[in-house]
Amino acid sequence: MFINGVEVTALPRRKLPRIRQQMVGFVFQQFNLLPSLTALENVMLPLRYSRVGRAEGRRRAIDLLEKAGLGDRYTHRPAELSGGEQQRVAVARALINRPAIVLADEPTGELDTHTAAEVMDLLHDLNQTQGQTFITVTHDPGVAKKTERTIYLSDGLVLREERRK
Repeated sequence: MFINGVEVTALPRRKLPRIRQQMVGFVFQQFNLLPSLTALENVMLPLRYSRVGRAEGRRRAIDLLEKAGLGDRYTHRPAELSGGEQQRVAVARALINRPAIVLADEPTGELDTHTAAEVMDLLHDLNQTQGQTFITVTHDPGVAKKTERTIYLSDGLVLREERRK
């Protein structure tokens, strides 16, 4: 399997954490935000292990939070944010390192219909402009319809596949 031209299946085990950190973003269903950090600090957290400078990282984080509709919530801690706002912080955190692949478990699960559409539009835009791949797990048919390819599973078996363009 190749990620960004790197054959990851041939790499030694000790190199895989760096590949995950640099090339894969994760959006967790339960957000996994650190309660003691602000929204901005939570988004910047993955940068601690990358080679991105603090000023550049802060600029990226602010840009992502603004794109996620949280431009006025940088200094808020998770307990001060709604579930939907926490979800958008989690999405921004997954995108901060500009990963080639983002694995998203119900990325719109806590969002209202309008905000969910905005998040999906952001992911689609990043796919089209940055070439990022998004692998999304969802039970929401509206989210599935916004993807180019949908694979339907049941009990771990592929039922069917649909492609759209």
